[in-house]
Amino acid sequence: MDVHGRDLRYFVAVADQLNFTRAAEGLFISQPALSKQIRMLEKQVGAVLFDRDGRSVRLTPVGAALLPQARLVLAAWETARVAVESAKAAQAATLTIGISTSPGRGLLPAVRSRFTATYPTAKTVLRQVGWADPTAGLADGSADLAFVWLPLADTRRYQWIVVAHEPRLVALPEAHPLAAREFVDFGDLLDEPFLALPAAAGVLRDYWLALDARDGRPPRIGGEVASTEETYEAVLDGRGVVLLATGNAPLIAREGVVVRPVRGISPSELALAWRRADRRPLVRGYAEACRRATGR
Repeated sequence: MDVHGRDLRYFVAVADQLNFTRAAEGLFISQPALSKQIRMLEKQVGAVLFDRDGRSVRLTPVGAALLPQARLVLAAWETARVAVESAKAAQAATLTIGISTSPGRGLLPAVRSRFTATYPTAKTVLRQVGWADPTAGLADGSADLAFVWLPLADTRRYQWIVVAHEPRLVALPEAHPLAAREFVDFGDLLDEPFLALPAAAGVLRDYWLALDARDGRPPRIGGEVASTEETYEAVLDGRGVVLLATGNAPLIAREGVVVRPVRGISPSELALAWRRADRRPLVRGYAEACRRATGR
């Protein structure tokens, strides 16, 4: 027996009204068309579903047996329809990717191509976030995922995958005495004024000041910077030196500024992060695309 959902819907409408004319009006079809569909259903079932005597309509025992099961089938189909529409809407949704500086390194095109292969109707939008927010929009919900530098505060709230390990370099004015060296030992930088992220950056500010390598000696702060352009101008003016990841060196190493590898400090880690409680398929799908793109 191969019964269409439409036939069950027509059957339930007649069973509810016990009147073909009113049921047809509620279904927005003609009464003869409804009667025809019910007769076809009865043929498929192999039994009469309604007793019709010209004055009234009653369910037969077979019709009475079918009715609750028909309601269950229609309810299950409605649940499935809602789930499908929800999934379709989710696949067509927009993901906001937070960044504080361009991830570069070919990451974004590589992740995007893998993500759109799985979710062709989804859209990704990049959102530039100031350096005062080390989560690049995750903390306030303005980003769904974000490329961030580790460490992150409140690690229990986030999940991440590391997408790049890069040595930390130091940017100096080209006239600085240490600029002539091939490598700079971090010990030779301890008395230098450093450019710092805004205080709101918290543990990330501490990391780029390399507090873990200072043996308790507080850094000299030559100024605060909140963008690559501010950083370049501050280094060029001699207000301080600054640590940066290798991949970001081209953003700072311009006319009048040089970068040199630093010995004695750990490499930096760039990560794609998202809120741990966010279980949306698109978010997990973007993270998986990033894993495939980076081989991690």
